[in-house]
Amino acid sequence: MFKHLFKLIWNKKKQNFLLMSEILVSFLVIFAVFTLVVYYYHNYKKPMGIDYQDVWVVTYGNSYQTKNTDSLDLYYQTLVQTIKALPQVKEVGFTAGNIPFTQNRNSGGITFNNQKADDIDWYNVDDSYRKVFNMQLLEGRWFDKGDDIAKDKPIVINTDLKEKLFGSGEALGKIIGDGDNKNKMKIIGVVQSIKIKGDYATTGAGLYQRIDTGSYRWLDRMVIKVTPDADAAFEGKLYKTIANYMKNSDIEIEHMTDKRISINYFSLVPMIALLIVACFLIINVALGLFGVLWYNINKRRGEIVLRRAVGATGNGVSTQLVNEAMILATLSLIIGAFFAVQFPLLNLFNLPASVYIIALFLSIIFIYLLVLVCSLYPGKQAAAIYPAVALHEE
Repeated sequence: MFKHLFKLIWNKKKQNFLLMSEILVSFLVIFAVFTLVVYYYHNYKKPMGIDYQDVWVVTYGNSYQTKNTDSLDLYYQTLVQTIKALPQVKEVGFTAGNIPFTQNRNSGGITFNNQKADDIDWYNVDDSYRKVFNMQLLEGRWFDKGDDIAKDKPIVINTDLKEKLFGSGEALGKIIGDGDNKNKMKIIGVVQSIKIKGDYATTGAGLYQRIDTGSYRWLDRMVIKVTPDADAAFEGKLYKTIANYMKNSDIEIEHMTDKRISINYFSLVPMIALLIVACFLIINVALGLFGVLWYNINKRRGEIVLRRAVGATGNGVSTQLVNEAMILATLSLIIGAFFAVQFPLLNLFNLPASVYIIALFLSIIFIYLLVLVCSLYPGKQAAAIYPAVALHEE
C-alpha cells in the first residue's frame, strides 16, 4: 500500500515538491511561534518574587541639595515619617530608577575567585525595600542599621546569582568583589529572584546593595506600600503631602499594577506580530493544500473511476488521498525536524532545551492536524465519484 503511494507521489514529484515546500516553511514558522509561546508560558509559571499589589511608585526631582549628610538624612527621614503618618500608608522605601516593571537597568560585573561575571543587575535599596514588596527572604537576613559599621559592604543576592556563582553550595558569608575587584562585599542574605520585566520575561542574576546617606543626593524614587482601600482621593492627598514638603520638585505617582500591565503588553508585541504572520501563512498553506488536493481529484478523475470500477470503495479512495497528503507532510516534517533539533543541540538563544522539545512536538501535531483537516473534504468528494456518472461525463 505505502509502496504504491510513494510511487504515485514520486511520479508527481515536481508538483508535490512545491506542496512539501509550503508545508516545510509553515512548520518552521509554527515552530518559532510555539517556541515563543512555550517560553512565555514557562516564564509565566515561575513565581513573581514580589507582592506588587497596592505598591505605588513616587518619582520626584531631587530639589534639596546640601553637603551636610546629617541634614540630608534628617530631611528624608522626616519625609518618610510624614508619609507614614497617613493612615493608608504601611511602608515607605527609597530606591534607584531600576524598579520592577520598567525598562530602566543598572548592570555591572562582579568578581569571585578571580573570575569575573558580567551582566549582573545592581539594585540600590534601603532597609524598608523588602517590606514594601514583601520579598521572599530564603537565606540569611536583610539590611538593618547595624550594617553602617560593617567592615565589608553587606549585599543581598538573588537565587539566580547564587546558582551562577555557587551552584548548590553555601552563599552566606562569602566575600565577592565588584567588577574591578577593588571593593569587597559580603553576602548576608539570599532572596527569591524577581521577574523584573513582567510575567512573561525570565528572571536574571541580581545583587542588592544598601544605600548610604549620601545616596539621597541622586536617588529619585520612593516605593510606598498602601492599604487596599487607598483610592484616588488618597492619591491626591499623598501628592499634596509630598509636594508641600518637597518644594519646587516634580512629583509623579504611578501604580505598580499599571506598570505591570504596560510591560506585559510590551513583552507580548513580538509574539502577537509573529502570530499574525503565522496566521496568514497557515491560511495560505491551507488554501494551497486544499486547492492542490481538489485539483488532483479532477485531474485524476479517470484513475479514481478505474479504481472504483475494479471494486475500490469510496472510503478506500478517500483514505488513499488522505494518506498521500499525510506522507507528504511526514517528508516535510522530517526535514523541518532536522533543522529544529539544532536549536537545543547548539543552545541557540540560550533557551532551555525543554522549550524547544515541547515546541517541536506541538508543531508536528499542529501540521498533521492542518493537513488532515485540509485533505478530508477533497477525499470525501473523491469518494462520492461514481463510475457510471464519471463515464457518462467522459
